[in-house]
Amino acid sequence: MTNIIDGKAISAQIKEEVKEKIEKLRQKGGKAALAVIQVGDDPASGVYVKNKKNACAYVGIASLSYELPKKTSEVELLELIDQLNRMEECNGILVQLPLPDHIDENKVIGAISPDKDVDGFHVQSAGALCTGQTGFIPCTPAGVIELLKRSGVEIEGKECVVVGRSNIVGKPMALLLLRENGTVTVAHSKTKNLKEICRRADILVVAIGKPKFINREYIKKGAVVIDVGIHRNEQNKLCGDVDFEDVKDLCDAITPVPGGVGPMTIAMLMQNCLQAAENAGLSDRKVLQS
Repeated sequence: MTNIIDGKAISAQIKEEVKEKIEKLRQKGGKAALAVIQVGDDPASGVYVKNKKNACAYVGIASLSYELPKKTSEVELLELIDQLNRMEECNGILVQLPLPDHIDENKVIGAISPDKDVDGFHVQSAGALCTGQTGFIPCTPAGVIELLKRSGVEIEGKECVVVGRSNIVGKPMALLLLRENGTVTVAHSKTKNLKEICRRADILVVAIGKPKFINREYIKKGAVVIDVGIHRNEQNKLCGDVDFEDVKDLCDAITPVPGGVGPMTIAMLMQNCLQAAENAGLSDRKVLQS
């Protein structure tokens, strides 16, 4: 029988763990605060920001909210980030993407201090992940690893295929699976024989950005399928990159959409915020001891 991986339950478990650690940090005089910046009034971004603020409130992380008009200049945004970089009471900085067209996302991401880069998008964070050093990990791929581990899926030695090569999901996902000793293939829009490559996968992670693109012709019987995509279909219902109903009977385990990977992204953001606060506390103690 196919195991439907419950991302809601696993994310709730992680948030409870973070909440407990935040309380212990507070009892020791520590603090955790996340600055959330939204430029413009994109409805989807507004929902994501609200969910992140709610999660912060639940686990005990203070939320510093900056809702800026769409006409905010790149210079003004960079000045705000510089202020937050220097603000001691702020441990993490998150700029909600996408940004308006007149603002360079790469420049904005690069302006965030790596010590406060809780999204894990800074080039220093990416370099740390690539070379096996300590740093913040992008939340969605980190969440996928937690889903696999907490569902009892063994990664070591498995044939893993990642469909998608974005900096936010595909590339870090491949690196994390490698770190867990999986044998990893990255496929993308230019890949030839995609079906054959996907059918090799013991673990298939799909982040291709096309609704219901992956059907049963891409799935090996007994595979574990992780669907990172999220879209709205013709009936305005949420669906993923995988045709869930078509493939689920072939899978040993599969994530649904909604309720699979999505909740994990915010849970891992809370985990990164906790890590940032703990790192800041360690730095404070080093200063006091010097």
